[in-house]
Amino acid sequence: MENNIEVEICTFSLESCLNAQLAGASRVELCAGMYDGGTTPSAAMIRMAREKLSMQLYVMIRPRGGDFLYSDLEFEMMKEDIRFAKACQVDGVVLGILNTDGSVDVERTRELVELAAPLKVTFHRAIDMTRNMEEALEGIIQAGCYRVLTSGGRNTVNEGIEQIKALVKQANGRVQIMAGSGVNAENALSLIELGVDAIHLSGKNSRDSKMEFRNSNVFMGGVPGLPEYEQYYSDVEKIKAVLDKVKFRM
Repeated sequence: MENNIEVEICTFSLESCLNAQLAGASRVELCAGMYDGGTTPSAAMIRMAREKLSMQLYVMIRPRGGDFLYSDLEFEMMKEDIRFAKACQVDGVVLGILNTDGSVDVERTRELVELAAPLKVTFHRAIDMTRNMEEALEGIIQAGCYRVLTSGGRNTVNEGIEQIKALVKQANGRVQIMAGSGVNAENALSLIELGVDAIHLSGKNSRDSKMEFRNSNVFMGGVPGLPEYEQYYSDVEKIKAVLDKVKFRM
């Protein structure tokens, strides 16, 4: 794309990957665990996505949901997942590690960046859970990450827009800033005008299951209220609506 504004689609299925490609997005971030905010996808998902996509493919490296403080065993798992992603010839990986005090774990992050090379590394929204985002950004740059995904330390980009603006200024081209969480056709232009390098969205839509028999007494994840008979996917038209805004701006 001209103007270097990239549109990355967060996907949780092969269908969504293909929809992102059909819509004309720049890149896919492939994840599992939607309700965890994204975890490492399965081996089959990674392999098949690479086989079916001609666009850039980044893979989430996150062994579990919850916080971003990882044990030695979990850290070894992250390294093994990076090795597998490299073997599948993906274009990049997405990760984030914090210390107990809420700062970026620069040492471990750098180790993963070096292991992933020559793949590019995006530091994900773990930055939004840090004690000080300006300090965190410097740590991410020091660790050698290529890009950072942020909502400005808030639930959505609309709420965190002033912090995103400040991070863009602080980064000053040393690392790419990608805005994500709640990005849509209505706010895409305002984010681009901040000077971000990329925007990140799922373009999420849902459809009802084709199941006729339904047991309303069981919640498979053990959390009442989560929909058991609803399927989520990245919607081609929602992605195109954002891309149209980006193209109009250019």
